[in-house]
Amino acid sequence: MTQIKLSELNSFDIEIVFDQPIIEFRNYDYTWVKCDEDRIANEFSPKIIKLKNGQYVQANINDGIWEINKKNTHILSWRFNPEFAEPIANYIDFNNKKEISTAKKRFDFPEKPALLFPVQNGIEFSRSKYPFSAIACFTDHCDFDTAENLVLQRKFFEENNVKVTKGFFLNHFSKRADNASFQNDKEELLEWRNDGHELCYHSLSQSIKNEKESFEDFENFVPPLNDLKVWIDHGFQPYNFSLLSNNVLSEEEFGEILNAKNINILWNYIDSGTSTNGIINQLNTKHFTLASFLKGNKNLGLTKKIQLMIKNIIFHYYNDENMILKYKNTAGNFKKIIFQKKIKFLLPFIKNSLSLGKSIFKVILFWEKVKNKPYKLSKYSPIVFKNIIGNKEFYVFQTLEMLDFKRSLSKHNINTLIDEKGVFIAHTYFSVPMKYHQGRLFADSKTIDLEVSENFNYLGNKIKNREIWNPTLTELIEYWKGFDKIIFDIDLDGNIFEKNNILLEIRKAI
Repeated sequence: MTQIKLSELNSFDIEIVFDQPIIEFRNYDYTWVKCDEDRIANEFSPKIIKLKNGQYVQANINDGIWEINKKNTHILSWRFNPEFAEPIANYIDFNNKKEISTAKKRFDFPEKPALLFPVQNGIEFSRSKYPFSAIACFTDHCDFDTAENLVLQRKFFEENNVKVTKGFFLNHFSKRADNASFQNDKEELLEWRNDGHELCYHSLSQSIKNEKESFEDFENFVPPLNDLKVWIDHGFQPYNFSLLSNNVLSEEEFGEILNAKNINILWNYIDSGTSTNGIINQLNTKHFTLASFLKGNKNLGLTKKIQLMIKNIIFHYYNDENMILKYKNTAGNFKKIIFQKKIKFLLPFIKNSLSLGKSIFKVILFWEKVKNKPYKLSKYSPIVFKNIIGNKEFYVFQTLEMLDFKRSLSKHNINTLIDEKGVFIAHTYFSVPMKYHQGRLFADSKTIDLEVSENFNYLGNKIKNREIWNPTLTELIEYWKGFDKIIFDIDLDGNIFEKNNILLEIRKAI
């Protein structure tokens, strides 16, 4: 490490070879597991192993990722920002074409990475303010909010003891006259804030103005409150974080504008997957496989199951931009052929369908080999990480798409989250009205769905009983900042201790 210039690196690995095999690994759920499968610990999981001779080994800091390959358990890889561990979506034009980049890093360790060899046990910290419990965080996109349903949502969450990071449009500029905005609905949004929810920007408006007006809005808007730290991109607004590579502003200018407006938390425009039965914990990579998704939707009708599976294969398993564009073009051409009788789109429809069909058939053909392979943007369980924009450092978060609250927040899923000491940051649309959105919050414009209501009531009771911590996004990140300061050391008797007196719950890992 003394010969490495960290300022010149954006990623690097340290490979450690032991003369003893690693036989046990401290898992994300704070249990010991065997190394009979590949194991990964991200920055918010314990970094503790046991060797065959009984020796404990622990990292002195929590930075980076530990990775063990089941085929060679003598080797521990300590990885810093490997590919797809901290991904960010970048839309490179206005036709929805994107690429995935890696976060830009500033490695500023509290101490140089080192291994410790305690005589009796390791030490682990709780991710949750409620010691070693699960975490449920909701970030809601306000695309369909109205003055009326905002009140209904707020009262519903108050009844169920659930807190939300609630997106809002600052300005009223929308193709829908009844869209809520801070401009028109300030009083109601302030009621959300008074109830303990967090308000956050969902870009600045529902619809898109011309480029000149859009950037004038972005550069000149005045924060309506002094504690708005979260920005969630909406659609394809020209000034979005996800469109920065196509932006008229430089990275330095963009970072300075956000910093001047006290914004320091951004969405990476990526979902780890789509929540359904058995898919709820962003720390558990087994939730983000084709087999888990198929099992979670087994009770759906055949047609719906096939539709969802095809989309999941393309968007999450392959996550290949050319395939995603072909899928979108195929869907668009199908509608033009069927509903608009435009036969000229038949040939491109057939061409794209055959290309997609070949890739999907490959998955079916090699199903046993690929069904349990984690999606590439979920392999390292990215949830919260840092990214440099210009010369400013920001926090970036990744979400779990949550559309069907009947399946996603079933008692089974909530119990799974609790049992696994899991985490999710949900990407939601609480006010979505479209009937094809199964399991949505609203049964109609004025009524909450009964089954969804029962699920939230069950969740609220678990929050009340402190089995689940339900922070706003900023509360979660503020608490997790403590992980940046953790430093472990060994005393003269070989006992491990934390020497920075961090205000995180601590216990022995024996």
